Amino acid sequence: MKLSSLLEALPEYKLFEPKDRNITQITDDSRNVKKGCIFVAVKGLNVNAHKLIPEVLEKGAQVVVGEESPKKDWLKKTTYVKVGNSRKALGLLASQWFDNPSSKLKVVGVTGTKGKTTTVHLIYHILTSLGKRTGLISSITYPGLHVTTPGSIELQKLLKDMVDNNFKYAVIEVSSHGIDQDRIAGVKFEVGVLTNIAPEHLDYHKTFTEYKKIKMSFINSAEVKVICPKTTKINVLPGKFNNLNAEAATRVVQVLGIDRQKVISTLNSFKLPEGRLEEVENNKGIKIYIDFAHTPDSLEAVLIYLKSIKKGKLISVFGSAGERDAQKRSKMGEIAARYSDTIILTSEDPRSEDPSDIIYQIRSGISKNFKDVIEIVNRKKAIKEAIRIAEPGDTVALFGKGHEKSMNLDGIQETPWSEHEVVRFALEKKSQN
Repeated sequence: MKLSSLLEALPEYKLFEPKDRNITQITDDSRNVKKGCIFVAVKGLNVNAHKLIPEVLEKGAQVVVGEESPKKDWLKKTTYVKVGNSRKALGLLASQWFDNPSSKLKVVGVTGTKGKTTTVHLIYHILTSLGKRTGLISSITYPGLHVTTPGSIELQKLLKDMVDNNFKYAVIEVSSHGIDQDRIAGVKFEVGVLTNIAPEHLDYHKTFTEYKKIKMSFINSAEVKVICPKTTKINVLPGKFNNLNAEAATRVVQVLGIDRQKVISTLNSFKLPEGRLEEVENNKGIKIYIDFAHTPDSLEAVLIYLKSIKKGKLISVFGSAGERDAQKRSKMGEIAARYSDTIILTSEDPRSEDPSDIIYQIRSGISKNFKDVIEIVNRKKAIKEAIRIAEPGDTVALFGKGHEKSMNLDGIQETPWSEHEVVRFALEKKSQN
């Protein structure tokens, strides 16, 4: 593609060494730079890619896009495009590179503090059940490693693949990070959905006000807004919160022009996504649920439901992520003690923090009158203990990891993890006792 054609996507820029070069690739990763590509230099949280420009020029980058003024020696080797926001420019350029795929689809974006994943899967299920060719991008489908919204280039490529496969609809889970980092720049959303909003990711956004502002900036950018109601007559899924998600999904599909009764008729065949109030079948007479709940609101919503259906004790196993929202930890302890009979505190992606310190902070919210608290830092051992002590009729609820396929134990490396495999291991050990 010619540079001049690519730059049509940018509303404003300044061109240095304006040669209409032929571009062979677009990237923001210096490791992927090849001769003839356009490199977009982004100022990340840890790395300022402008410092890598000399390196990418040696690799043969034809064009560099960045926010900083170019150095003279750069202009001897490349055409430089100066922009006000490299992240936004990356999304717009990526969309142009892939021939603006979102303009050829009806794109639905779902954001919110909780319920995003379930709601996008509900919308996808409804549309596909009614014979509509639909693509889905969620934290489960891509890629399951602490990421909700893909980077700009990958997102546009996924949308292009949908267009190439004659899909008519695309349903995308949209995180606050994805909005703030302009990963969705260049995507035309026909419908924007807000499931709910409560304090989260304040380690990143700093204040709840800023967090809400980011969420609403996305909702207000969509052609049509759908806000999840607080009540519904739908009652086909476990838990009030899931039925509210179903109501939101139903209203979205109605907005797309499909009759409500046809929509509701598809809900009975819906299965909750992996790690969302997911029951693990077993022959021990105990109920085991894996759920991604990792905020006070989501933990309380699931515990209220589980307490309403439990027969024996409710054993809750959870922790809190390191380097994330430390202020929520004591609140989660308080909530768990309100609804659980036994609490086992353990690790959940401690990162560079000492997991024992995190557990201490969670425990500070648990009333001293609540006596049945066990601390086991090793999550595998914690789950094993929960299932070991569970008796027929008891319920074991594992919170915080859900579908995720890795755990960050040191702030650097992702260690493979599967809540499901650990549960199976614990059940086997219980059989041997």
